[in-house]
Amino acid sequence: MNTLNADKCLVLIIDIQDKLIKIAKDDSLKNNAIAIAKTAQILNLPVIITEQYPKGLGSTIDEIKTLSLNADYFEKTTFSILKDNEIKTKILNKNKKQIVLFGIETHICVLQSAIDLLNEGYEVFIVQDCCCSRNEDNKNAAIRRLIHAGCTIVTTEMVLFELIEGSKHPNFKEIQALIK
Repeated sequence: MNTLNADKCLVLIIDIQDKLIKIAKDDSLKNNAIAIAKTAQILNLPVIITEQYPKGLGSTIDEIKTLSLNADYFEKTTFSILKDNEIKTKILNKNKKQIVLFGIETHICVLQSAIDLLNEGYEVFIVQDCCCSRNEDNKNAAIRRLIHAGCTIVTTEMVLFELIEGSKHPNFKEIQALIK
């Protein structure tokens, strides 16, 4: 099992949209997603953001959009992002082997995307505290299945601190402030 390396990493944000975010029980998913988006901005990591049927489910929440001006945005109707050839090509062209993946819903789009990414040879890191499903049983079953499939389950703080590796990193204080 590898640790995250900022030089090898791509952040993939799945369907954190206006109507879908309402299924989160509190603001922790939103706050954690914002912390990772901000870290990606600070460290200049590539970010891909998907939106499932935005006409009906709304667009990506404003707080993420504001931090992700250089992100590649894709509308989709497929559950797995790799079933969309445009998104798949963009991921391949980024030439990163590690994918930090999170979003809504864990048992549908996150799960199917992660399994397809594993099958393509990527190291997939699922940010558990940035994922949710309408039903907690569905989320828990998805996390168990993702572990069994070979994903690494991480938390927001794990991601932030693995990417900077230590307190001597020039952005340590700025990133540490995101979790206070």
